[in-house]
Amino acid sequence: QVQLVESGGGLVQTGGSLRLACAASGRTFSNYAMGWFRRAPGKERYFVGGISWSGRNTVYADSVKGRFTISKDNAKNTIYLQMNSLEPEDTAVYYCAADVSSATYVSRSSGSYEYWGQGTQVTVSS
Repeated sequence: QVQLVESGGGLVQTGGSLRLACAASGRTFSNYAMGWFRRAPGKERYFVGGISWSGRNTVYADSVKGRFTISKDNAKNTIYLQMNSLEPEDTAVYYCAADVSSATYVSRSSGSYEYWGQGTQVTVSS
């Protein structure tokens, strides 16, 4: 079992920045990809971005490309989502997820991820 806990959410004004963190604990597996998803009010959960185990491969949704950056610290079993130039449309609950079947391929599909955190709320005021 892998437990994922997100942190760093909050309220920020348009144009501001936040950094989310996702810490993995329990029986973690080496060489797995990680992803970030978000669910806006009244909508389904959609892919934001992901990162391979090595950290060299990153994938982003078009809506956040150039504004969000994913990084990781394998020694701390933690991934980060740096969010800059935030917009009201970014308001959502943000989830991290682990794909233990893949080390290098970053999937955009939620079905590829076996473990999920409980989410952290990000609210961007206009």
